[in-house]
Amino acid sequence: MEELCVCSVLVTGANRGLGLGFVQHFLRMPKPPQWIFAGCRDPTGPRAQELQKLASKHPNVIITALEVANPTSIKAAAAKVGKHLGDFGLNLLINNAGMVKSKTLDDETLEDMTETYTTNTAGPLLMGQAFLPLLKKAAQGSPGSGLSCSKAAIINISSIGGSIASVFGWDMMQVTSYRCSKAALNMLSKCQSLAYKEHGILCVALHPGWVQTDMGSAAAGYTPPVTVDDSVQGMLKVLSSLSEKEIGTFLDWEGKVMPW
Repeated sequence: MEELCVCSVLVTGANRGLGLGFVQHFLRMPKPPQWIFAGCRDPTGPRAQELQKLASKHPNVIITALEVANPTSIKAAAAKVGKHLGDFGLNLLINNAGMVKSKTLDDETLEDMTETYTTNTAGPLLMGQAFLPLLKKAAQGSPGSGLSCSKAAIINISSIGGSIASVFGWDMMQVTSYRCSKAALNMLSKCQSLAYKEHGILCVALHPGWVQTDMGSAAAGYTPPVTVDDSVQGMLKVLSSLSEKEIGTFLDWEGKVMPW
């Protein structure tokens, strides 16, 4: 397996679940990224304690205040990351932060749909816009003509729940606002892939599996089959092999093509 080799990466929602798992696995690499920007809402809060411990032991972990539903927060984070990187760009942006409202279709509200869509879909849109200059800088500074995650890439953590063809787990959890937001995120990923390809930036949507996280366990009475470690390890293996052939695709944590 070709090793994923990035100088800099930013992960949103990095204080728990898959986001924290990404940070941990990046640190375990034979050649860890020079800079790991770990974005989370409240860097000093109780939910970020594990992340704080990692940052205290690893100087390449930079905890960054980042609320993906807040354009001002995103712009401030982009400015901070840009200042930190200087003349170097950002190789990899992982839009991982997400939310779910455990409700049936009949119980969904305008507020639920708006809040979920803002975090799960508009957040990755705004992140891509704000960090585009840094991603372009990384692409321009990387040798070779091909596209890869080691060069410059946006990875949107989506879900099979957003697959219109599959409609996975409807009987277990309807979570309509979540499903709609992830279906929209898949289209956003396609749009980003079309718009950013000319800048040398690879864009892909990834389904991490049904993972044992707080959010993944939202369906009462069901234990997700995939551990955080297995999911992240699988996704990193997929990222290491992505090329221009996979631009705008929807893949799972094992590299399989997912139905739209």
